[in-house]
Amino acid sequence: MHIPRWKRWLSHIMPLTLEETASEQNPSLSVILSRGRIQLISGEAIYSWDDLYKNFLLAFDQLKIDERNVHNVLLLGLGLGSVPYMLEKVFHRSYHYTAVEWDETVASLAVSYTLPRLDSPIQIVTADARRFVEVCAEQFDLLVIDIFEDDITPPPFCTVEFLQDCEKLLRPGGLLLFNRLHGEDQSIRSVTERFFVQTFKKVFENGWYIDTKGNWILCGEKQINENPGT
Repeated sequence: MHIPRWKRWLSHIMPLTLEETASEQNPSLSVILSRGRIQLISGEAIYSWDDLYKNFLLAFDQLKIDERNVHNVLLLGLGLGSVPYMLEKVFHRSYHYTAVEWDETVASLAVSYTLPRLDSPIQIVTADARRFVEVCAEQFDLLVIDIFEDDITPPPFCTVEFLQDCEKLLRPGGLLLFNRLHGEDQSIRSVTERFFVQTFKKVFENGWYIDTKGNWILCGEKQINENPGT
């Protein structure tokens, strides 16, 4: 969707609403032009913001993602497509994406506002991500989990079984990134810290996290079996 230059300029002074809609999964969805970038907001949570979606921007930079051997990427939770946007526009990476988005309205907004600005091929699958990882037979170099209902990660994505299914979808040496809220609320911080220690590290024993000052990006790599016959 073409946005006039004057609107982009004005958005550095005040946010501009481009579209408001709703879906069964998200009663309130707002597409906002802010600081020259396109946001998707549901309730009080920002689901996308082009290259200003800072949690993954900081993580990709720290991980030196442009130096990693990545070709195929699985996105669980697309939003408007901030992850492929910043990987292409900021880190100059062209990958092949499979994006699983359960909300058909959100997927449609991504097709309208972000995908036309990208050259990278992106296949969108409208499905429940929990069920998708159970049946998917492909493997990926990078798996990004960015699933929220408002600011909460739903319980089906907080289990060892879910992470085990995700780990199976990684190629040896593949990287998984899991975006979790870790803000000022001590109860939320405790939930994320407990999940990392008691659940995440059961599957990714050598896992670590990147603190983006508001969220944790949990990181896990699939081990390379140097002796596949043993």
